[in-house]
Amino acid sequence: MQRITPCLWFDNQGEDAANYYVSLFDDAKILEVSRYGEGAPMPAGTALTVSFQLEGLEFTALNGGPAFTFNEAVSFQVSCESQDEVDRLWNTLTSDGGEEGNCGWLKDKYGLSWQIIPTELPTLLSDPDPGRAQRAMQCMLQQNKLDIEAIRKAADDA
Repeated sequence: MQRITPCLWFDNQGEDAANYYVSLFDDAKILEVSRYGEGAPMPAGTALTVSFQLEGLEFTALNGGPAFTFNEAVSFQVSCESQDEVDRLWNTLTSDGGEEGNCGWLKDKYGLSWQIIPTELPTLLSDPDPGRAQRAMQCMLQQNKLDIEAIRKAADDA
């Protein structure tokens, strides 16, 4: 059993969001849905909580009303093995009301922040050659969706 579970507070879109996030990853599923009953602050039948799993990590989506919103202080970082995976996740998460940010950051249509990062990026940014690492960093800082080939090329251009 996972002892610490991130809980995401939604106004009333928790079930939609959980289904959306589950659709993004191969290793993902809805685990359980609890619903508001009669006399609750939301209409009866509305999801109260949705437990779901992404890549082995459990989350809870809570429909608690408009008291809180997401901000960049918390984000989910996804390590991507290929540029195709970066492109797929970036394009999906920024569509339908999502918002591009800088350096691999974005907000999805629910306002949740994500970092879509090629797995090779930390290696390039911590290269023992400080010039190579700096060139990679400067290239990355100019990008929204990260293009690992462009960053690799910039690092190699001396």
